[in-house]
Amino acid sequence: MSELPVGASGKPAIEVAKEAARLAGQILLDRFDQVKEVSFKGRGNIVTDVDVAVEREMLAYLGREFPDVRLMGEESAEGQADDGLVWIVDPLDGTRNYASGIPFYSVVAGLARDGEVLAGVNYDPSRDEMFEAVRGGGAFLNGDAIRVSEKTAIVDCVLGSDMSYNEIGGRNGLEVLQKIWPEMQTVRIMGSAALGISYAAAGRADLYFHHRLEPWDQVAGLLLVEEAGGVVTDRLGLPAGLYSDGLIASNSTLHREFMQTIDGLPWLEPTGRA
Repeated sequence: MSELPVGASGKPAIEVAKEAARLAGQILLDRFDQVKEVSFKGRGNIVTDVDVAVEREMLAYLGREFPDVRLMGEESAEGQADDGLVWIVDPLDGTRNYASGIPFYSVVAGLARDGEVLAGVNYDPSRDEMFEAVRGGGAFLNGDAIRVSEKTAIVDCVLGSDMSYNEIGGRNGLEVLQKIWPEMQTVRIMGSAALGISYAAAGRADLYFHHRLEPWDQVAGLLLVEEAGGVVTDRLGLPAGLYSDGLIASNSTLHREFMQTIDGLPWLEPTGRA
């Protein structure tokens, strides 16, 4: 198990991350039924006043516990997530769900060093579900160990995905599903990539894929899947990282079949980070 830094309170980093996520989750629950101020960062990509307020609280809390560790949030991203020791947070993953009154969203906090995720949590306040992992220590949901799916054929599987903010990525993702359909059980468009990856780690979704995510979307999920016995790669099949071009999370058998099935499709073509 990785040796984690200890906060000013004497608590291990993973415990501090969980407390920060629960603090954020309570604010999100308290504001869920209130009118939100919504602005657009891009087509279909929104931010609310709640996102900003929650991120401020999370970063302040983490900053008090770890004054010497750099902080990065989705709404205040500065610097590189893969440079040095850094806390990375997403105060509200699934903002569109949240703003629409759909109770499927989460809070992400992860600690990374030079791009390697050391610890991460993904908290679903609506269900009071805390997904957590420490490198080398396994993955857990509310204290119980989780594992990726044991399915061995996609025809038996539930696939998870989300529509990309990139129009080409979204179209190509739908083409992936069209290529596989009907040789699967069903597909779930989650509306929260962080929860989608966490569900893959817990075996709730047998495989999850996404066109491209940002570090705060996947910082916890990358570690959760790995520690749950799964594989998580980019669209070329290379190990996924904070700045991966695409993401596929599952067990090794399903991952291999998925890659073989969609071989040659435009979704597999690298797009870079532009």
